[in-house]
Amino acid sequence: MATVSILMPAYRAAPTIGAAIASIQAQTEPDWELLVINDRSQDETVQTALEFAQEDDRIRILDNDGPKGAAAARNAGLAHATGRYIAFLDADDEWLPNKLASQLALLLETNAPLCYTGFEVKRAKRHIRDVRVPTSVTYEQLLAGNIIGCLTAMYDTQICGKVTMPLIKRRHDFALWLHILKAHGPACGIPEPHAILRLANGTLSSNKILATYGTWRMYRDIVGLSIPKSMVSLYRHLRQRILR
Repeated sequence: MATVSILMPAYRAAPTIGAAIASIQAQTEPDWELLVINDRSQDETVQTALEFAQEDDRIRILDNDGPKGAAAARNAGLAHATGRYIAFLDADDEWLPNKLASQLALLLETNAPLCYTGFEVKRAKRHIRDVRVPTSVTYEQLLAGNIIGCLTAMYDTQICGKVTMPLIKRRHDFALWLHILKAHGPACGIPEPHAILRLANGTLSSNKILATYGTWRMYRDIVGLSIPKSMVSLYRHLRQRILR
């Protein structure tokens, strides 16, 4: 049983998954397991991951046989996770070496249900910006805008249990953080970047219009906010993104 279970959904990620896995192997905290969940890839994604798994028994390759999509793939991996802590990394992003160790230390110190960090944003090899985050966030504060990058989040199953993501195309991670904070209290944060988010044209992360609509639907359908509170939350969310 590992201390940290890392969930990595993978779909047509052959060009990037090697760097993502290598960044996990470079962690100063060695007690982890990586669950790579193949989401019906038809390229060399699985073969690349298998090459790493053959050399490192902390890595397992699973197939997502249920509904397609990142949320469903993560949920499929969660069912097989053995670690106390659940972390997330997509197959096109990377972690910096002290990410897990820094978060584990802070979670043990604060007894918070969830920990997140700052992150770098890159497009190809070009640095776009650093995203710094506050040292804590409450449920009500998070409603105003998601400051928790999925690639930085780690939650404690001894506090939260194993919590699945809702099966929606966008903002499933945001909905999960809101669920955890509403049920278990504020999350703790490390302001400095401990991960690298890579953007590509046409990806979900770079499509702002669809992301905004997804946020609205998440407030209404998953969180269950009233129309007035959804409107206020969305306004605050958009204002925060503009000011950032």
